[in-house]
Amino acid sequence: MSRFFATGSDSESEESSSADEITPKATGTTFNKQFEELTNIIKTIRNAMKIRDMSKCLEEFEQLYRAFLKSKTIVDKEGVPQFYIRLLADLEDYLNQLWEDKEGKKKMNKNNAKALSTLRQKIRKYNKDFETEISSYKENPEQSAEEEEKDDIGSASSSKSDDDEGVTASKFLKGAESESEGDEESEDWGSDSVDSGGESEDNEGEAASLAVVFLKKYVAQDGDKQPERKKDDRRKRHKKMEQVDEEADEEGEGEEGGWEKVKGGVPLVKEKPKMFAKGTEINNAVVIKKLNEILQARGKKGTDRSAQIELLHALAGISNENNLGEGILVKIKFNIIASLYDYNTNLAAFMKAEMWKKCLECIDELLDILFENSNMFIGENIAEDSENLAISDQPFRVRGCILTLVERMDEEFTKIMQNTDPHSQEYVDNLKDEGRVCGIIDRLLQYLESKGSTEEVCRVYLRRIMHTYYKFDYKAHRRSLGLQGETKSEQDQEESEGEDSAIIMDRLCKFIYAKDRTDRIRTCAILCHIYHHALHSRWYQARDLMLMSHLQDNIQHADPPVQILYNRTMVQLGICAFRRGMIKDAHNALLDIQSSGRAKELLGQGLLMRNMQERNAEQEKIEKRRQVPFHMHINLELLECVYLVSAMLLEIPYMAAHEFDARRRMISKQFHHQLRVGERQPLLGPPESMREHVVAASKAMKMGDWKTCHSFIINEKMNSKVWDLFPEAQRVREMLVRKIQEESLRTYLFTYSSVYDSISMETLSEMFELELPTVHSIISKMIINEELMASLDQPTQTVVMHRTEPTSLQNMTLQLAEKLGGLVENNERVFDLKQGVYGGYFNRGTRTRPRNLIKDHFQIKINCIINVVFS
Repeated sequence: MSRFFATGSDSESEESSSADEITPKATGTTFNKQFEELTNIIKTIRNAMKIRDMSKCLEEFEQLYRAFLKSKTIVDKEGVPQFYIRLLADLEDYLNQLWEDKEGKKKMNKNNAKALSTLRQKIRKYNKDFETEISSYKENPEQSAEEEEKDDIGSASSSKSDDDEGVTASKFLKGAESESEGDEESEDWGSDSVDSGGESEDNEGEAASLAVVFLKKYVAQDGDKQPERKKDDRRKRHKKMEQVDEEADEEGEGEEGGWEKVKGGVPLVKEKPKMFAKGTEINNAVVIKKLNEILQARGKKGTDRSAQIELLHALAGISNENNLGEGILVKIKFNIIASLYDYNTNLAAFMKAEMWKKCLECIDELLDILFENSNMFIGENIAEDSENLAISDQPFRVRGCILTLVERMDEEFTKIMQNTDPHSQEYVDNLKDEGRVCGIIDRLLQYLESKGSTEEVCRVYLRRIMHTYYKFDYKAHRRSLGLQGETKSEQDQEESEGEDSAIIMDRLCKFIYAKDRTDRIRTCAILCHIYHHALHSRWYQARDLMLMSHLQDNIQHADPPVQILYNRTMVQLGICAFRRGMIKDAHNALLDIQSSGRAKELLGQGLLMRNMQERNAEQEKIEKRRQVPFHMHINLELLECVYLVSAMLLEIPYMAAHEFDARRRMISKQFHHQLRVGERQPLLGPPESMREHVVAASKAMKMGDWKTCHSFIINEKMNSKVWDLFPEAQRVREMLVRKIQEESLRTYLFTYSSVYDSISMETLSEMFELELPTVHSIISKMIINEELMASLDQPTQTVVMHRTEPTSLQNMTLQLAEKLGGLVENNERVFDLKQGVYGGYFNRGTRTRPRNLIKDHFQIKINCIINVVFS
């Protein structure tokens, strides 16, 4: 044993204190402090392991490493302490177990997950230096010390006469039996430790304890069998303790509140919080005082919000048990719901499932109480001093606003849907709660219609409208088309189902139109009403309501959510016009959204990737909160297809009619862009995407080949992507076929009219598979609008061409003449700038300028070319 750990005799301790004898005691005290620091850090690490705080584990492990380096001197002399080895082994096993738990890793926050990865790498690298010690510990774990909790118990049971260093050193003792069995402890340490209680024991006790920590083996005297006997005793005690534990488990299984066998630590049993002292009389004043005490901690730093909610629930239960009345119960319910909303300090965060369910239940319970007590008045204008909460002071008067709570609940539902993966089952499960949300809004509406103001009723009406306007009602759609149930049973069923969504929307919106005094609520109601009309193919009602509202004149001054609603309404209006075959109206309604190239962002269905200079992190968070939940989205591919097909049906005949017109305007820039992209492709194969199908159909329509155009627009791939998504999809396909035939006929006449002297309408009817009256109507409109220079011979049903249209060469000549004229005019302007306007004016009569000769020469040449071409 080293000189530092030697206890020495009584005679030595009574000698005069020389420098050689004082130094070991001072050094021992220093080492005690170092190893006390180690044990404290280890205890902190084990506590962090219990609550899975990886960030704390990483931080404390780095401190442990530094503290261990400080103790390196004595470690090099006596060896690594066993408690340090035990921690390293346990920590590595714990981290490996967490790393393999995939589900647990997903639930970790970002900081803990990063700390877990870092700490796992560090501990694996660090433990390579202690492989031998760790492997020997794992082979005989029963010989190691017990857990830190038992160490604490052993140190607490030590005598009060021990000083701080002695208590700390006792924590280093590694045997469970050395802490719990006093008589065996004295036997294990041998006769040297049993000595008279003199001054030497106090001075050298801590050094002896430290010696035990770092002794790797017990060095036995010759013929001493004490090590084997100690091992046998330990095994017996270990088995005995296991038997006692098993018996305790069996006895506690059938008893309520007995011992519970758990994995990983002591089971956490939540006790009910003690609200009042024993013997306190529970009355209104006491409960109100306790409620105010709980509410005073609200919002303060360090307040446990979940515990605060539990206290409020317990207070509500006490109020019920003591029959304190409905008034005080309503007040507590108001505060419970407010605490549930305040559980997340971040406004962008959404409520967890558990809190969300509690919130819905509390609001339902609150509405039940309000319906049962008609003599109760609630409102924000009621001061707390004037509240009547006691049973004797009726009617009840409670400060609070149920409308605000329900509106916040509706907003929380929207946030939950925004922050849930739309392609997961969780989204479907959360969406089922919308029925419950609508039920709460309906109940609130029923309550406020009798006790609320007109303004409050309008606000609730708008909430109900926002949950109705985007939903397709098949029954309302059939009624809008003039279709009823085909059989009597279907008609009876429709009558028994009551009002459809169209009747409900009409009633709610008209109330807001008449009663609301705020522009925003009325604007939102009008837009939702138009959207609902358009969704159910009531085109004329939707169009007239939009024109009468004049919203398009000042919508740019509205707030962003209202602008998003306006964009969604215009898109739905355009899709409705397309379904009804009004191609030009559909194109005009969709033009602004599609030409911007930001349809996804304008409809509130996602954010486009931009430079960081255009949008900072705070703006991005705000815009994400404005996004529409996935179940309310409009299919962007369907929207683009409707726009491109509408542009094709308008643009291709116009291009054929103005093929050689230099001043031809573009109806749709996006459609022309798609045509140019298709022309630039080096290899043309069969179309794959929706855009390629529209481009291929446009090329076929240019040639007047309506059948090829029809095959590209309507096929299995396009049906699955676009057309089958429409209600009454077959009607839409039939409308498309008819429009393709008509516009292909117009394109054919524009393109090939110069080739024919006359053409039979019957021939055109057969070519485009149109009825003869339809062909007659199309050609007559073209002649009336001066698009086609021809006349109809009625007896023979023939179209006679007048040949007044210029040929291709003549069109090109006219274009050349126009460009040359422009060139001459530009030359005139440049010459005036160089010579000066006034100089040119005063010298005009004195001599003939050369530029006049040039102009005359150009004009003569142009006239000659035109005469030759047109002769």
